[in-house]
Amino acid sequence: MRQEMAQREEAELRRSHQKPRSPEGWGLLLLLWYLAFYKPIITEGHLRRKNIQFIFIRFSAWQYAGCDKLWAGLVTTLCDSIRHHFGALPLSVYHVMGTRPRYASGFSQKEWVLKSGACLKLWGMLFVLAAGITILLVALLVPGIKDHHALKVVGSAVTSLSGSGLALGAFSILKNLLISEKQKIERLTNSDKFTSQLGFMSKVRNEVEVLVDFLNFMEIFERCRLRVVLEITSLDICYPEKVAGVLNAMNTLLSEANTPFIFILAVDPSVIVPCLEQTGCMKGLADNGYLYLNRTVSLPFSIPEMGSRSRLRFLEAAVQTREDLMYRIITSNVERRRAKCRGAPVVASRQEADAEAVRCIHEAFRCLHDAEDPLARYLPTSGAHVRRIVNTIPVTLRLLLHRAGTPGTPSPRAAAAWVVLADQWPCRLSWALQCLEDAWQCQPGPRFGTRSLWSIFQENVGELSALQQPLHNVLSLDGDPELFQTFLACDFPFTARDARAFLGVTVNLDHSIRHKMGLLRGLQRLQKAAAPPPRGAP
Repeated sequence: MRQEMAQREEAELRRSHQKPRSPEGWGLLLLLWYLAFYKPIITEGHLRRKNIQFIFIRFSAWQYAGCDKLWAGLVTTLCDSIRHHFGALPLSVYHVMGTRPRYASGFSQKEWVLKSGACLKLWGMLFVLAAGITILLVALLVPGIKDHHALKVVGSAVTSLSGSGLALGAFSILKNLLISEKQKIERLTNSDKFTSQLGFMSKVRNEVEVLVDFLNFMEIFERCRLRVVLEITSLDICYPEKVAGVLNAMNTLLSEANTPFIFILAVDPSVIVPCLEQTGCMKGLADNGYLYLNRTVSLPFSIPEMGSRSRLRFLEAAVQTREDLMYRIITSNVERRRAKCRGAPVVASRQEADAEAVRCIHEAFRCLHDAEDPLARYLPTSGAHVRRIVNTIPVTLRLLLHRAGTPGTPSPRAAAAWVVLADQWPCRLSWALQCLEDAWQCQPGPRFGTRSLWSIFQENVGELSALQQPLHNVLSLDGDPELFQTFLACDFPFTARDARAFLGVTVNLDHSIRHKMGLLRGLQRLQKAAAPPPRGAP
């Protein structure tokens, strides 16, 4: 969007040879002059302008999830960001002296018209003020007139009346300068009197309309189109009623024909739709959340699946945030030097263990980052999952080295693959581990340890299919089933012995899933054992 903005500005400059204005420096003084004495006119030339300026505002719904009205947080963020972008002074002056833009009559290209009424009032007040000051000075200073009390009263009254009008205008500007639109809306939402009245939403709507008119004024002044882009994130981790409130606020702000707002709603529909269906906003839409989203979102865009290069770039960025990987080596080197200077013995074993752990961690990350390695194909497309994998691999490797006691066993590549397996298919892996545990308890032995984990899963996949209903939410966490088969059957054929070695250090797998599966599996076997035999059976 920024690239498009720069290209349009260059094209408009070549077409009209008019540079855009900026409300900074001398431009601020010019803006205040136009706010006080001119009325903006929307001309045909202005409507033909193609250059555009985007004002980006980020709204994280989670930051306001604790308040009663999440939509109020959206409106206050909008007001506060616009005020911060243009400055408090221009917006305060517009509240008092600004004029709403109107369309030109005919094909006039004149964008500014003098406020004759405002100028006459101002000059009249200044003239009366000067006259009053003159009368007062004459009554106080000229000999022979000092004793006329009536002249002093007239001069004081004229000066006070004319000066009070100017002081009232300055006070209004100062009041709007100190009390922002955000504070006004927060005061309204905190008041029980307004929340119980029908006029509450109209007052909030009036504040938003003033902002819209101010943006239209600034469009003409800056000689470009202005669009406020609100990026709404973290909505899918809020309560259902808060989700519906934000979407209703969006529809309210977009209800006008030429509204300058663009909403980028970054959400997961599979989470948002059930939230909408639980609230009362679905009346008349057959309780279909997808239908509601289709009517709200004017340009749907599903982000395509991340390619291999993008995944590797994202992985590299996530790895770079792990500054603690080299921290232990650096600090151990410093401690070793200090110990040598003091003549104290150096605890080499711990330092060597830390160095070995860091070496294994870097080797695991190299395997993830190698495009030729099959493991890179299984990297998730979600940024949150990539960060979780990057944060889990160091912990898993350190635990493995601590438990095994022999560095290099198991390999860092196998540990990284196991972490990816637990992150991508937590339900299927938990089922395979539970079946492995049950089989090991029934017939322990060295031969059983050589069996592949995929063969154990294949033998018991029928039971998992029978438990599909109680495990529906857990199964929805898994990734592509075909990739799971390729992962375990071809690329990483983990054995039962490998699984038992990894089970004690698997920190990114919710073990309550496996315990729930064990309970369901035991209940299912009890039901089969208690069921009466079929007729005709011996």
